Amino acid sequence: MNFILICLAIGSLAGILSGLFGVGGGIIMIPAMVYLLGFNQHLAQGTSLAVMLLPVSIFAAIQYYKTGNIDIKAAFWIMLALALTSFFGAKLGLSLNNMLLQKLFGIIMLIMSLKLIFAK
Repeated sequence: MNFILICLAIGSLAGILSGLFGVGGGIIMIPAMVYLLGFNQHLAQGTSLAVMLLPVSIFAAIQYYKTGNIDIKAAFWIMLALALTSFFGAKLGLSLNNMLLQKLFGIIMLIMSLKLIFAK
């Protein structure tokens, strides 16, 4: 699949889930960059920090950038999609029952943690 389309998909998923569950960076974008873009953990973490650069992570992102662990192109496209789609995730999240939202969040966390634990 095209690099830009994958980055837009990662940003969109992170945007929707950010609005829906209040998550996105470490929980969604980092594993997605590792598995979908083939990034190593350092590059995925650095790029995730770059996505959320201002004002959240600027000092940490500078450190990753100095060591070559930020993909600026990926960070831009993911950031664009994230900014454009988080509104829809928030609308959806606010429309769901609190208990259902809590259970869905738990399922996502479980799936991601199992994938990370049992990855080859």
